[in-house]
Amino acid sequence: METTLRLPARRFARRRALVENLHGWLFASPWLIGLCIFFLGPMFWSIGLSFTSYDIVEPPRFIGLGNYADLLSDPLIWLSLRVTTVYALLSVPLNLLLGLAIALLLNQKVRGLAVWRTLFYLPSVVSGVAVAFLWQWIFNGRFGLINYVLSFLFGVDGPNWLDDTGTVLYAFVIMAAWTVGGSMLINLAALQGVPTALYEAAVIDGANGWQRFRHITLPTISPVIFYNLIMGIIAALQSFTLFFVMTQGGPNNATTTFMLYLYRQAFESLHMGYGSAMAWLLFIYLAILTAVIFRSSSRWVHYESPSR
Repeated sequence: METTLRLPARRFARRRALVENLHGWLFASPWLIGLCIFFLGPMFWSIGLSFTSYDIVEPPRFIGLGNYADLLSDPLIWLSLRVTTVYALLSVPLNLLLGLAIALLLNQKVRGLAVWRTLFYLPSVVSGVAVAFLWQWIFNGRFGLINYVLSFLFGVDGPNWLDDTGTVLYAFVIMAAWTVGGSMLINLAALQGVPTALYEAAVIDGANGWQRFRHITLPTISPVIFYNLIMGIIAALQSFTLFFVMTQGGPNNATTTFMLYLYRQAFESLHMGYGSAMAWLLFIYLAILTAVIFRSSSRWVHYESPSR
């Protein structure tokens, strides 16, 4: 009799679980449809195009690995990769250090703290084109703000920042600090999650400020630093807007980033197959760098042990 009563209950539970699963998939379906149409679909389509010669006007013509063979012999591919890599190597550490330093300052108890946090974060949400025009004026060699300050304070004539191959890439590295608000906000949230009991115990043991920062703060927020590092590298290697608006890759291809060269090939020259192959080359490059960073993270990223 007891077994007979349990069977309907089990069927009802399974039916209820099925209905809940269907409701979950139904509510998630707009995102899933968007993912398939706007992300996975174009992604797989670009894989196919990378093995073809396609100029939009004529139908795609299969050429096998021809585009990838051309990549290896294209000098601008390696030049653009070098420019992009140097920019990432300089801008990402700068962004990480500034983001952490500002977060440490804004984690103090000072008056008007909310205002300061807003001011530091606001530039990171400004449109990229507007930022490009602003910095184009700041770096102007004749009447730019930076050269005016150099002349007024130090009596020296500043360089022609955006027209000199020796300074133009460094100008973009300086501009990268404009978006430090994003990493600053994430670091600030991590700092506020550090247990105060750890600092109190360290003070009792006689640890000074630097020792508390090195042995408590850095290890505790290392997962957040790791996240900012990964996201910063991905963003830097895909830099396009500022370079396109301000210098168009000049002077003498000194700021021809990989994404800018990809844009020229795919959308100006209509070499869509070649551009797709370039996109997958960048994907492989990013995947390798990310894998190397993940492999090394076990040495310096410390995660909180689960409580027992």
